[in-house]
Amino acid sequence: MSEMRHKILALPGDGIGQEVMDATLEVLDFLSSKKSLDIDLTIMPVGGTSYDQHGVPLTNDALNAAKQSDAILFGAVGAPQYDNLAWDKRPEHALLALRKELNLFANLRPAFLFNELADASSLKADIIKDLDILIVRELTGGLYFGEPRGIYADVSPKRALNTMVYDEVEIDRIARVAFEAAARRKNKVCSVDKANVLEVSKFWREQVSALHTKKFSDIGLSHMLADNAAMQLVIDPNQFDVILASNLFGDILSDIAATLTGSIGMLPSASLNEKNVGMYEPCHGSAPDIAGESIANPIAMILSLSMAMRYSLNMVDLADQLDGAVKTFIANGGRTKDIAAGGAFLKTHEVAQEIIQILS
Repeated sequence: MSEMRHKILALPGDGIGQEVMDATLEVLDFLSSKKSLDIDLTIMPVGGTSYDQHGVPLTNDALNAAKQSDAILFGAVGAPQYDNLAWDKRPEHALLALRKELNLFANLRPAFLFNELADASSLKADIIKDLDILIVRELTGGLYFGEPRGIYADVSPKRALNTMVYDEVEIDRIARVAFEAAARRKNKVCSVDKANVLEVSKFWREQVSALHTKKFSDIGLSHMLADNAAMQLVIDPNQFDVILASNLFGDILSDIAATLTGSIGMLPSASLNEKNVGMYEPCHGSAPDIAGESIANPIAMILSLSMAMRYSLNMVDLADQLDGAVKTFIANGGRTKDIAAGGAFLKTHEVAQEIIQILS
């Protein structure tokens, strides 16, 4: 384990983001003490919480702190009271700004099943059993960032425009992430596109194939149209290992994959730049309807901490221990309300205490 000092920025955000972050930082504090980790932790507001305090969803101080950190733990942002704000004031703007300013181009979204929770899935247990796939989503290009864009209300008829654009550098670097991830897994990449109707997708497919031939020919590569990939995820998800997708298609497919596991409250994510500095966040949202009730599932946030240890902090052994503790927690019958199937359940902070007990 590296003895260097690691700078971690925690951005709890809004709603249950604050509760799951508190639970995760309990676990981090325990591990820091037990393992004598040299960690410099900073906690700052983001999203609606930041807007309430500072009038903006992401302050310059928070952005600078993020740029100086080795890893950022991000809770969740958003609440109905902010929906009518200008876009640059809305909580969600903070998330896109962090992705852009830190060049977090690679989004890793694992979707896995604890077999003990198979009954919580919308799919039959024999179809979903042993699910373990990884979606690699390009995060800083494509339709969400392309120019020109806008709503043109001064023409007749009124119209709106977004632009999907990718260059070869953007495609090569995200494809490289997918191939390298597959090499540590089952050696299969399925690249998703709409090459039958979109020129940008045809170019995507050509670039991915060229990189595969040149650098990663030992990894299996297949191509699938995005609509078919969505269908295949709910028919036979275990056919996939690593799914490579653009920003738009990756957004859609990762949410489909997440729901297959029975609860989006279980799944972490990582967004990395070329230096492996990353922002780590649960796949769920801020869930304002249950905020403050201490019933949120913190496992996705805790596993996001594990991903931070694995990808940015050079603490792979500790990440393995934390993953193992979560598996033991589930195997021992530990349940939060979302996965309790109507039975007894633990409160958010109680989950942290149980996992700390397993790690002790």
